[in-house]
Amino acid sequence: MSPVSSAPPPPAEIHDFDFWLGSWEVVTPDGKLVGHNHIEAILGGRVLRENYTTPGTYAGRSFNIYNAAAQRWEQYWVDVTGLALHLTGGLNPAGQMVLQGKRVTPAGTSIVDRITWTPQADGTVRQFWETSSDGGETWAPAFDGRYRPVAPPTP
Repeated sequence: MSPVSSAPPPPAEIHDFDFWLGSWEVVTPDGKLVGHNHIEAILGGRVLRENYTTPGTYAGRSFNIYNAAAQRWEQYWVDVTGLALHLTGGLNPAGQMVLQGKRVTPAGTSIVDRITWTPQADGTVRQFWETSSDGGETWAPAFDGRYRPVAPPTP
């Protein structure tokens, strides 16, 4: 496919999630290491690609893009268990990225997933994942992690 030379400039919103770019170690609120994550900008900075791994065998990947036509952020997540999420949303006035979506479990129940990424003053990012089995009336925590930047190697 050839590029379109008359393409409009990218909207400013493509940078809303840039605070998540980098290499991170992921820890629980009590400081236990649960994984490593690398988020990089690809395709001219329009897409963020996530590569998440744990010390065990769990791994997952996501693609995140600002969909200019829909005027929202979208995340497509897949993992080694067969979980697939399609989340949508955007940056709220508090500077948090909030993405949400519905899925059906293998047992046939409907679940709403809501994930909030909050940049912290100390350079970390909190990721808080909640689920609801009653259409969003009540929420239960699924994951609460803090992304700590991995220092670049010294020469």
